[in-house]
Amino acid sequence: MKLKNKVAVITGAGPGGGIGYTIATTFLQEGAKVSLNYLARNFEEKKAFKNEMNKYGDNVFITEGDITKEETSEKLISNTIEKYGKIDILVNSAGISTPALLQDMSVSNWDRMLDVNLKSVFLTTRLVVPTMISNGFGRIINISSQVGQKGSVEHCHYAAAKAGVIAFTKSVAMELGEYGITANCIAPGPIETQLMGEVSEKWRREKIQELVIPRLGKVEEVAPTAVFLASSPDGNLYTGQTLGPNNGDVML
Repeated sequence: MKLKNKVAVITGAGPGGGIGYTIATTFLQEGAKVSLNYLARNFEEKKAFKNEMNKYGDNVFITEGDITKEETSEKLISNTIEKYGKIDILVNSAGISTPALLQDMSVSNWDRMLDVNLKSVFLTTRLVVPTMISNGFGRIINISSQVGQKGSVEHCHYAAAKAGVIAFTKSVAMELGEYGITANCIAPGPIETQLMGEVSEKWRREKIQELVIPRLGKVEEVAPTAVFLASSPDGNLYTGQTLGPNNGDVML
């Protein structure tokens, strides 16, 4: 198991089979203890998800709440250290997609997009750095998007946030390398998740036609990249990089 005895914090890892959820369950299969965060839509969902995670026993710890709020991120990090004594890996996977043309986009839509997709990355990363420096080890993995590299119609706010994640990650890598901490991005192409339900059928068809591998990706095809970056020696020399499981949508 590649992540045995490692402790990972993963945001956006709630139910629904998204990227964060799949990374969390894959990490568990690889031997990690996982402290996850998500924002429950209702009490029934919260209860069902807790019951589902019970099968992993003490290897899973859940902190529910809005990760764009400073108090939630503080609670997530402090809870994890109290529970497991350390944090080896941080995966920032919280994200939303609310398509709109620029001329139709509300300020609240723009603000919420940047809060969830960019501000939350800053909040958790800032808080996890001291414990990683103290331990002399850390793997920070931020989920960006190929949209942050090339742009997309109806997604200027999403593109701005995801491009910001990439630039933020490069800067973090430069600051923290001397402490044994790496920081990298994963920038998937269009993946079959709940977020894809927010886009129009026209956008979906046209996007598939653009792809070198003409189909949507699957979450289980993204999670192994996170395992790779988080594990040793596999990810040891990668920092400030953006890896793209994107069907050839962006070629660097």
